Amino acid sequence: MTIDATEQARLVRAGEASASELVEDAIERLERLNPQLNAVIHPLFDQSRAAAAGELPDGPFRGVPYLVKDFSCYMAGVPVHEGMRAVRDAGYVADHDMLMTQRLRRAGLVILGRTNAPELGILPTTEPVAYGPTHNPWDLGSSPGGSSGGSAAAVAAGIVAAAHANDGGGSIRIPASHCGLVGLKPSRARVSLAPDFGDVFCGLVIDLALTRSVRDTAGILDVMHGPAPGDPYAAPPPGRSYIEEVGADPGRLRIGLMTAPAGGQFETDPECVAAAEGAAALLEQLGHDVERSHPSELDDPEQIANFLVRWTAGVDWSLKYWSAAIGRELGAADVEPCTWALAEQGRTHSAGDLLLAIEHAQASSRRVASWWADDGFDLLLTPTCAEPPPRLGEFDAPPDNPVAPILRSIPFATFTAPFNTTGQPAISLPLHMTANGLPVGVQLVAAYGRE
Repeated sequence: MTIDATEQARLVRAGEASASELVEDAIERLERLNPQLNAVIHPLFDQSRAAAAGELPDGPFRGVPYLVKDFSCYMAGVPVHEGMRAVRDAGYVADHDMLMTQRLRRAGLVILGRTNAPELGILPTTEPVAYGPTHNPWDLGSSPGGSSGGSAAAVAAGIVAAAHANDGGGSIRIPASHCGLVGLKPSRARVSLAPDFGDVFCGLVIDLALTRSVRDTAGILDVMHGPAPGDPYAAPPPGRSYIEEVGADPGRLRIGLMTAPAGGQFETDPECVAAAEGAAALLEQLGHDVERSHPSELDDPEQIANFLVRWTAGVDWSLKYWSAAIGRELGAADVEPCTWALAEQGRTHSAGDLLLAIEHAQASSRRVASWWADDGFDLLLTPTCAEPPPRLGEFDAPPDNPVAPILRSIPFATFTAPFNTTGQPAISLPLHMTANGLPVGVQLVAAYGRE
């Protein structure tokens, strides 16, 4: 199905389609396409049929089929494994709905199942040993990105018009780029993680969706945003609904263009440069001012080092979290080699090291933000990734180098991960195709709170 979720909801409201019809159509597509894609790992057909036939809430997406990533967004009585064999083999199921799940249901969305994700969401590809690789619908031999690759593949293939995703270093935006979708990482704390977490990985992680249209992204953000009692902090509330912002005249914008990775680590692929430069030309045609500029703070090599302190500490925390959840300690044999290597690295950091990394990130974020606040820029434009979609298998870990997948990940997260550190909203838009027919996204980054 090529129509977006907003249009599907209109059909239901107008009586031109029923929720059951939309759900049956989506189930038919899922059963037909998923054997090739391996995008959905926990189908929920009986539950979704019952929900569609019942009294759905009169929300903005009433009757629209939806999928949720197998990472966060817990659902009572439904498996959540986060790509881990040990958690899968333990038969773990959640015993409650997270707040974001409740908000999705209140919007009228009908959840068809949970989608594939790499182990603990670590890699920018979706190839967990636990469930096998997800394939990119544009080219089955290519990666759909990660960690929200299952959701991206399902949306790109037309199984559903939108699906839940989350992002700790690019995990919404990278799959959006690889699969030709819209993917917004909202401002830090825009979407509550209640009741389970205050923040995840020191505030690096945020949830939202992958969609086929900007208006769907805005509508889902309207549904999901807002703090819950007890949240450690919250993003400033919007002045009006996000859906009202779609199509509104922003005035003449000053936009910085950045096409080389920070610090000149390596060369950006020409297709990705062409994507950003093409978007810059389009923005200039629309009357905006574009110039070569970016926050100089992004060139600080300590950015990556401090990100990895927090990230590896987070992997160690994740293993402790799931050890408690399944009632036994997870060891090296229970996880993929890269996961264990990162957790071991995380254990080498002291509590003081972690606090220093957080302090550095906060100071760095202030300096990055000054480019918007003091230098007078409205947006930063970059390629979403420094390479087009890679082939499946490129992130395999050789026995003698378990961290090789992380090194291979750098070109895909180089433009995305800094804004998990700063907490700023960043969106990937599908504005380019490579010569061999693969999507390449461009990223726009705004000041904090300015989705």
